[in-house]
Amino acid sequence: MSTDPGPDTVGVVGLGNIGGAIAANLAEDGLEPAIHDADPSRYESFAGVRPTSSVPELAATTDITITSLPTPEVVDAVAAEWATTAPAGSMLVDLSTNLPEGNRRLGQRLAAGGHHFVEAPLTGGAMGARGRSLVFRVGGEEAAVARVQPILDRLGRATFHLGPVGAGTTMKLVNSLLAFTSTWSSLEGLSLAAAAGIDLRRAIEVVRTGGASNFFIDRVVDGMDQRDRPAQFALALAAKDARLMAELAESSDVPAPIADALAAVLADAVDRGLGDRDWSDLVVAAEERAGSSLLLGPVDPESGEG
Repeated sequence: MSTDPGPDTVGVVGLGNIGGAIAANLAEDGLEPAIHDADPSRYESFAGVRPTSSVPELAATTDITITSLPTPEVVDAVAAEWATTAPAGSMLVDLSTNLPEGNRRLGQRLAAGGHHFVEAPLTGGAMGARGRSLVFRVGGEEAAVARVQPILDRLGRATFHLGPVGAGTTMKLVNSLLAFTSTWSSLEGLSLAAAAGIDLRRAIEVVRTGGASNFFIDRVVDGMDQRDRPAQFALALAAKDARLMAELAESSDVPAPIADALAAVLADAVDRGLGDRDWSDLVVAAEERAGSSLLLGPVDPESGEG
């Protein structure tokens, strides 16, 4: 008689832009994931899944539970519910962006109950989740990470195991600090150019040619005129992540004035009523702060410039 327990059963808690796409992809692969969300109306858009009425119900019937949730507080609350019924040896894999120390404490609490915890914060957004091109920054014990690796490989294009719990979250915040800085410094620079009356398309050409470019100038800026896109990464969530960057720097005794400034910038964007808007609408906050338009305008078909 075979003693092979078979493949792990999977559940997904949180069916927003990321979690919903992940659940759909797992269902497409025939894994029939259990799902749960605070808004049961979201279940209607899924096929090939097992809807559950509560986190404990889901936890009792799955080996690995993936959570995609908005804040550290919500993650802690869901993890506490999950642990009440999850069988010993079950694993919780959180994709959210939290603080390393908070994740370490969570991992210790779950381990005390015989459970395993892996952090796997990601980049790639909703589009990456739908297209299976996510990049995971993973923290956890070797055996636990090896167990969840086949699932992550289905969902993304790269997985980096960086060390114990805390290391993955640290790297996610480092990545976000660099990405947020590139975006906001570019918007500030273009605001200065606009205030001086310099054509923005010409300014972008100069920056690209002169070697001071970054991912925003190279890959994002050409879509800057499109506003009010459906929120894939809301500015309120970006503000939360920026706050976590600053808190990580403070707890690490690393001076990080740029992280502090970004936290203030994103908090200001939320205060301006932009919290529910997509990350791409950070340009609106830049325009309001500078009092000038950052619209590029149409491209001249002959010259290639606006």
